[in-house]
Amino acid sequence: MEKLRVHRCGGGAVAWSPSPIVALATSPCASQVAAAREDGSLELWLVSPGSVGWHHQLTIQGNPESRVTSLVWGRRGVGGAGGRLLSSSVDGSVAEWDLFHLQQKTVLESVGVPIWQMAMEPSDDSINSQINGSGSAINGHAGHNDSSDSDLSNVDDGDSSDDEEGSAKTSSSYHVNEFQRLALACDDGSVRLYNVPESGALTYYRALPRVSGRILSVAWSSNAKFIFSGSSDGLIRCWDSTSFREKYRITAGLGGAGTGPELCISSLLFLRCGTLVSGDSTGSVQFWDSLHGTLLQAHSNHKGDVNALATVPSHNRVFSAGSDGQVILYKASKGEFGARRDTDKEQVGKWVYVGYVRVHTHDVRALTMAVPICREDALPEEKAVKIRRREKHEFSYHKWAHLGVPMLISGGDDTKLFAYSAKEFTQFAPHNFCPAPQRPSINLARDSTINGDSVMLVQSANWLDVLLVTVQNKLTPSTSSRGDATIRHLARLKSKASRKIISSAASANGSLLAYSDSVRPCLFALKHKSGKKYNLEKLELPKGLPCSLSILFSVDSSSLILAGRDGKIYIVDIATRQLSNVFHPTSKQDRTNVSSRESPVTKMFPSADGQWLAAVNCFGDIFVFNLEVQRQHWFIPRMNDGSVTSGGFCPKNNSLVITTSKNEVYVFDVEAKQLAEWSKRYTHHLPRSFQEFPGEVIGLSFPPQSSSSVVVYSTRAMCFIDFGLPVIEDVQLPNGSAGPAEKTDSQKSAKSKQKRKAHEELKQERRNNFDFFAFKDPVLFVGHLLDSSILIVEKRWMDVVEGFGAPVHRHIYGT
Repeated sequence: MEKLRVHRCGGGAVAWSPSPIVALATSPCASQVAAAREDGSLELWLVSPGSVGWHHQLTIQGNPESRVTSLVWGRRGVGGAGGRLLSSSVDGSVAEWDLFHLQQKTVLESVGVPIWQMAMEPSDDSINSQINGSGSAINGHAGHNDSSDSDLSNVDDGDSSDDEEGSAKTSSSYHVNEFQRLALACDDGSVRLYNVPESGALTYYRALPRVSGRILSVAWSSNAKFIFSGSSDGLIRCWDSTSFREKYRITAGLGGAGTGPELCISSLLFLRCGTLVSGDSTGSVQFWDSLHGTLLQAHSNHKGDVNALATVPSHNRVFSAGSDGQVILYKASKGEFGARRDTDKEQVGKWVYVGYVRVHTHDVRALTMAVPICREDALPEEKAVKIRRREKHEFSYHKWAHLGVPMLISGGDDTKLFAYSAKEFTQFAPHNFCPAPQRPSINLARDSTINGDSVMLVQSANWLDVLLVTVQNKLTPSTSSRGDATIRHLARLKSKASRKIISSAASANGSLLAYSDSVRPCLFALKHKSGKKYNLEKLELPKGLPCSLSILFSVDSSSLILAGRDGKIYIVDIATRQLSNVFHPTSKQDRTNVSSRESPVTKMFPSADGQWLAAVNCFGDIFVFNLEVQRQHWFIPRMNDGSVTSGGFCPKNNSLVITTSKNEVYVFDVEAKQLAEWSKRYTHHLPRSFQEFPGEVIGLSFPPQSSSSVVVYSTRAMCFIDFGLPVIEDVQLPNGSAGPAEKTDSQKSAKSKQKRKAHEELKQERRNNFDFFAFKDPVLFVGHLLDSSILIVEKRWMDVVEGFGAPVHRHIYGT
């Protein structure tokens, strides 16, 4: 293999403005995390062994005009296997996020005032699991999770609280309604209660008496007998959930850093030992006796508002996050837990400040608790393909993320997501599993050249930029960090009414552009006007086309292919602007019956000769279509329970290459409907360096003249794979092995020499296969040019941060 020629391009002309995280919620099994952003979108993240980072499973574009304020995820059995994911907004409505059909649906019309927070009534199964030390609770001003974690019976956070006897006293089941109830903290001073059925709209239950000030936070007791509300007048109120009368009220400012009408109770958290935790606008985190409403302890370590609270499954550690960027840990003293067995005290009296971690550059808005799992959840009644394989090495990153061990997740105004060790919070650095949030989509029209330069399409939130990439010296690869490729702006296409752009594509010759917003797709032609000026001419598309989650052009630019939100794939003839065919992806053998609807396609990959089209949904199912005969050719269920992260066809032999969330590479012989020989031999014996690929794989790029090689890349690194070369598994380094103690020094020395020699030989043999190249700055795109050189588009994260607003609280040294 000849040396790779790489051309670097700074992302100065690439608009990248990610949106802040405003709320987080964890699934009932605690293996998925939903993150709501300020622009109305929702992301679903999943962690599974075999990958170093978190897998970004899907994104749903919601209503950008309705800003999300809180998320809750109902228990299993409500709304399907995964429960119902609900969000509140400042317009007073409640929406449900359909994770199968990728839609946001309103389930409660506006109540007339903003809803600042929601809290789901604890269920019977969550109460039982909490007694067994397995339930987790999260509550914050922006992010709140229902503590109904019925699937966490085997979760262990490393600490034994020894409080099962006491928790049983405060967690006896008590329900007066057949439906689980949802409490809404409303801006008009009331707490409204709604029934949450298994499906459909929420139904009104009743409202608690209105109080002065705004209700900013709400929480249930673990036995659902009491509701706690925090308001903008500095008061915490305890309500009886059956008589709906106020039991007592607490003046929170007396134990904190100050008092006054401006003190706001922004977050509440109830622990199963009976302790109520509050966070307020003075930076105070206070622990209260929920039985009598008396103060147990107060900490004032935050320098700004406390925005969120969270606790581990054993409820003996509490985390707080605020506008100062800090995430702080408080731990209950073991003496207090042990003392409770011999006394009648229902509360833990002493909570110790342990320390803080500050990795966010801006305000932290939300916290939640998650647990890595051994496999991704299957769809209902799904029969996934099981593949025999040797057991992989133990999943870990930063030496602390392990199966079944809880981890804390934080998100905020700096748009990033971090994972922390809940057990060893201050001992290990947090893991940044979202290094390039809302990375702009980039399409390179490789076959198009304007005076030898390539056309590139960059998708931003509300517009498309048509850029021209110029390589200064095509024969010499870039050696400097600045790069030798420059970008010139040709045209900008703004979406109608500033609607959010969901998907976009450019034709291979660069003459056609298409995008879809939340309403419909649009088609444009790029026309040369005069000199260096270009304009865009709109072309009419057939009426009735739905919003498209993925768009691409056929290789000869004669057809536009749209993956609709309704689960269908539409083929539009460019010349006649008419609909030429509609595909109904199906997993059933009998493809004549297409009544059942599949999950929408989110990724599509065409073959270089235009014969094949691979369509992938967010769960990892692959549908292969033959465009020559215009019908579905093959269905491939998700491989080894992993979602598809990227894919593509080899240009010369039409082999389909797929990468999954478990950092596995599959090669398919599409014509024969089977795995290629390379995959049969090597897919489950890849080098450990690839299994621990830095960052999630986001794309593939194939050399135009090669039939056996591909470049796999993430935002942090890229890897060259040659399918024509053998795969050599990693060997144990000499210093990593230990022989029997009775061996002589000469025997150990000879064995070490042999191992070193074998290691060097293997290293020499595989020097051209699975070679890694690390990136200094986040990479947005990697693609081959016509001359087989590689173009890398990167952008410094600090340039992105400069576009954010200033943090609310920033320490100025010397003051």
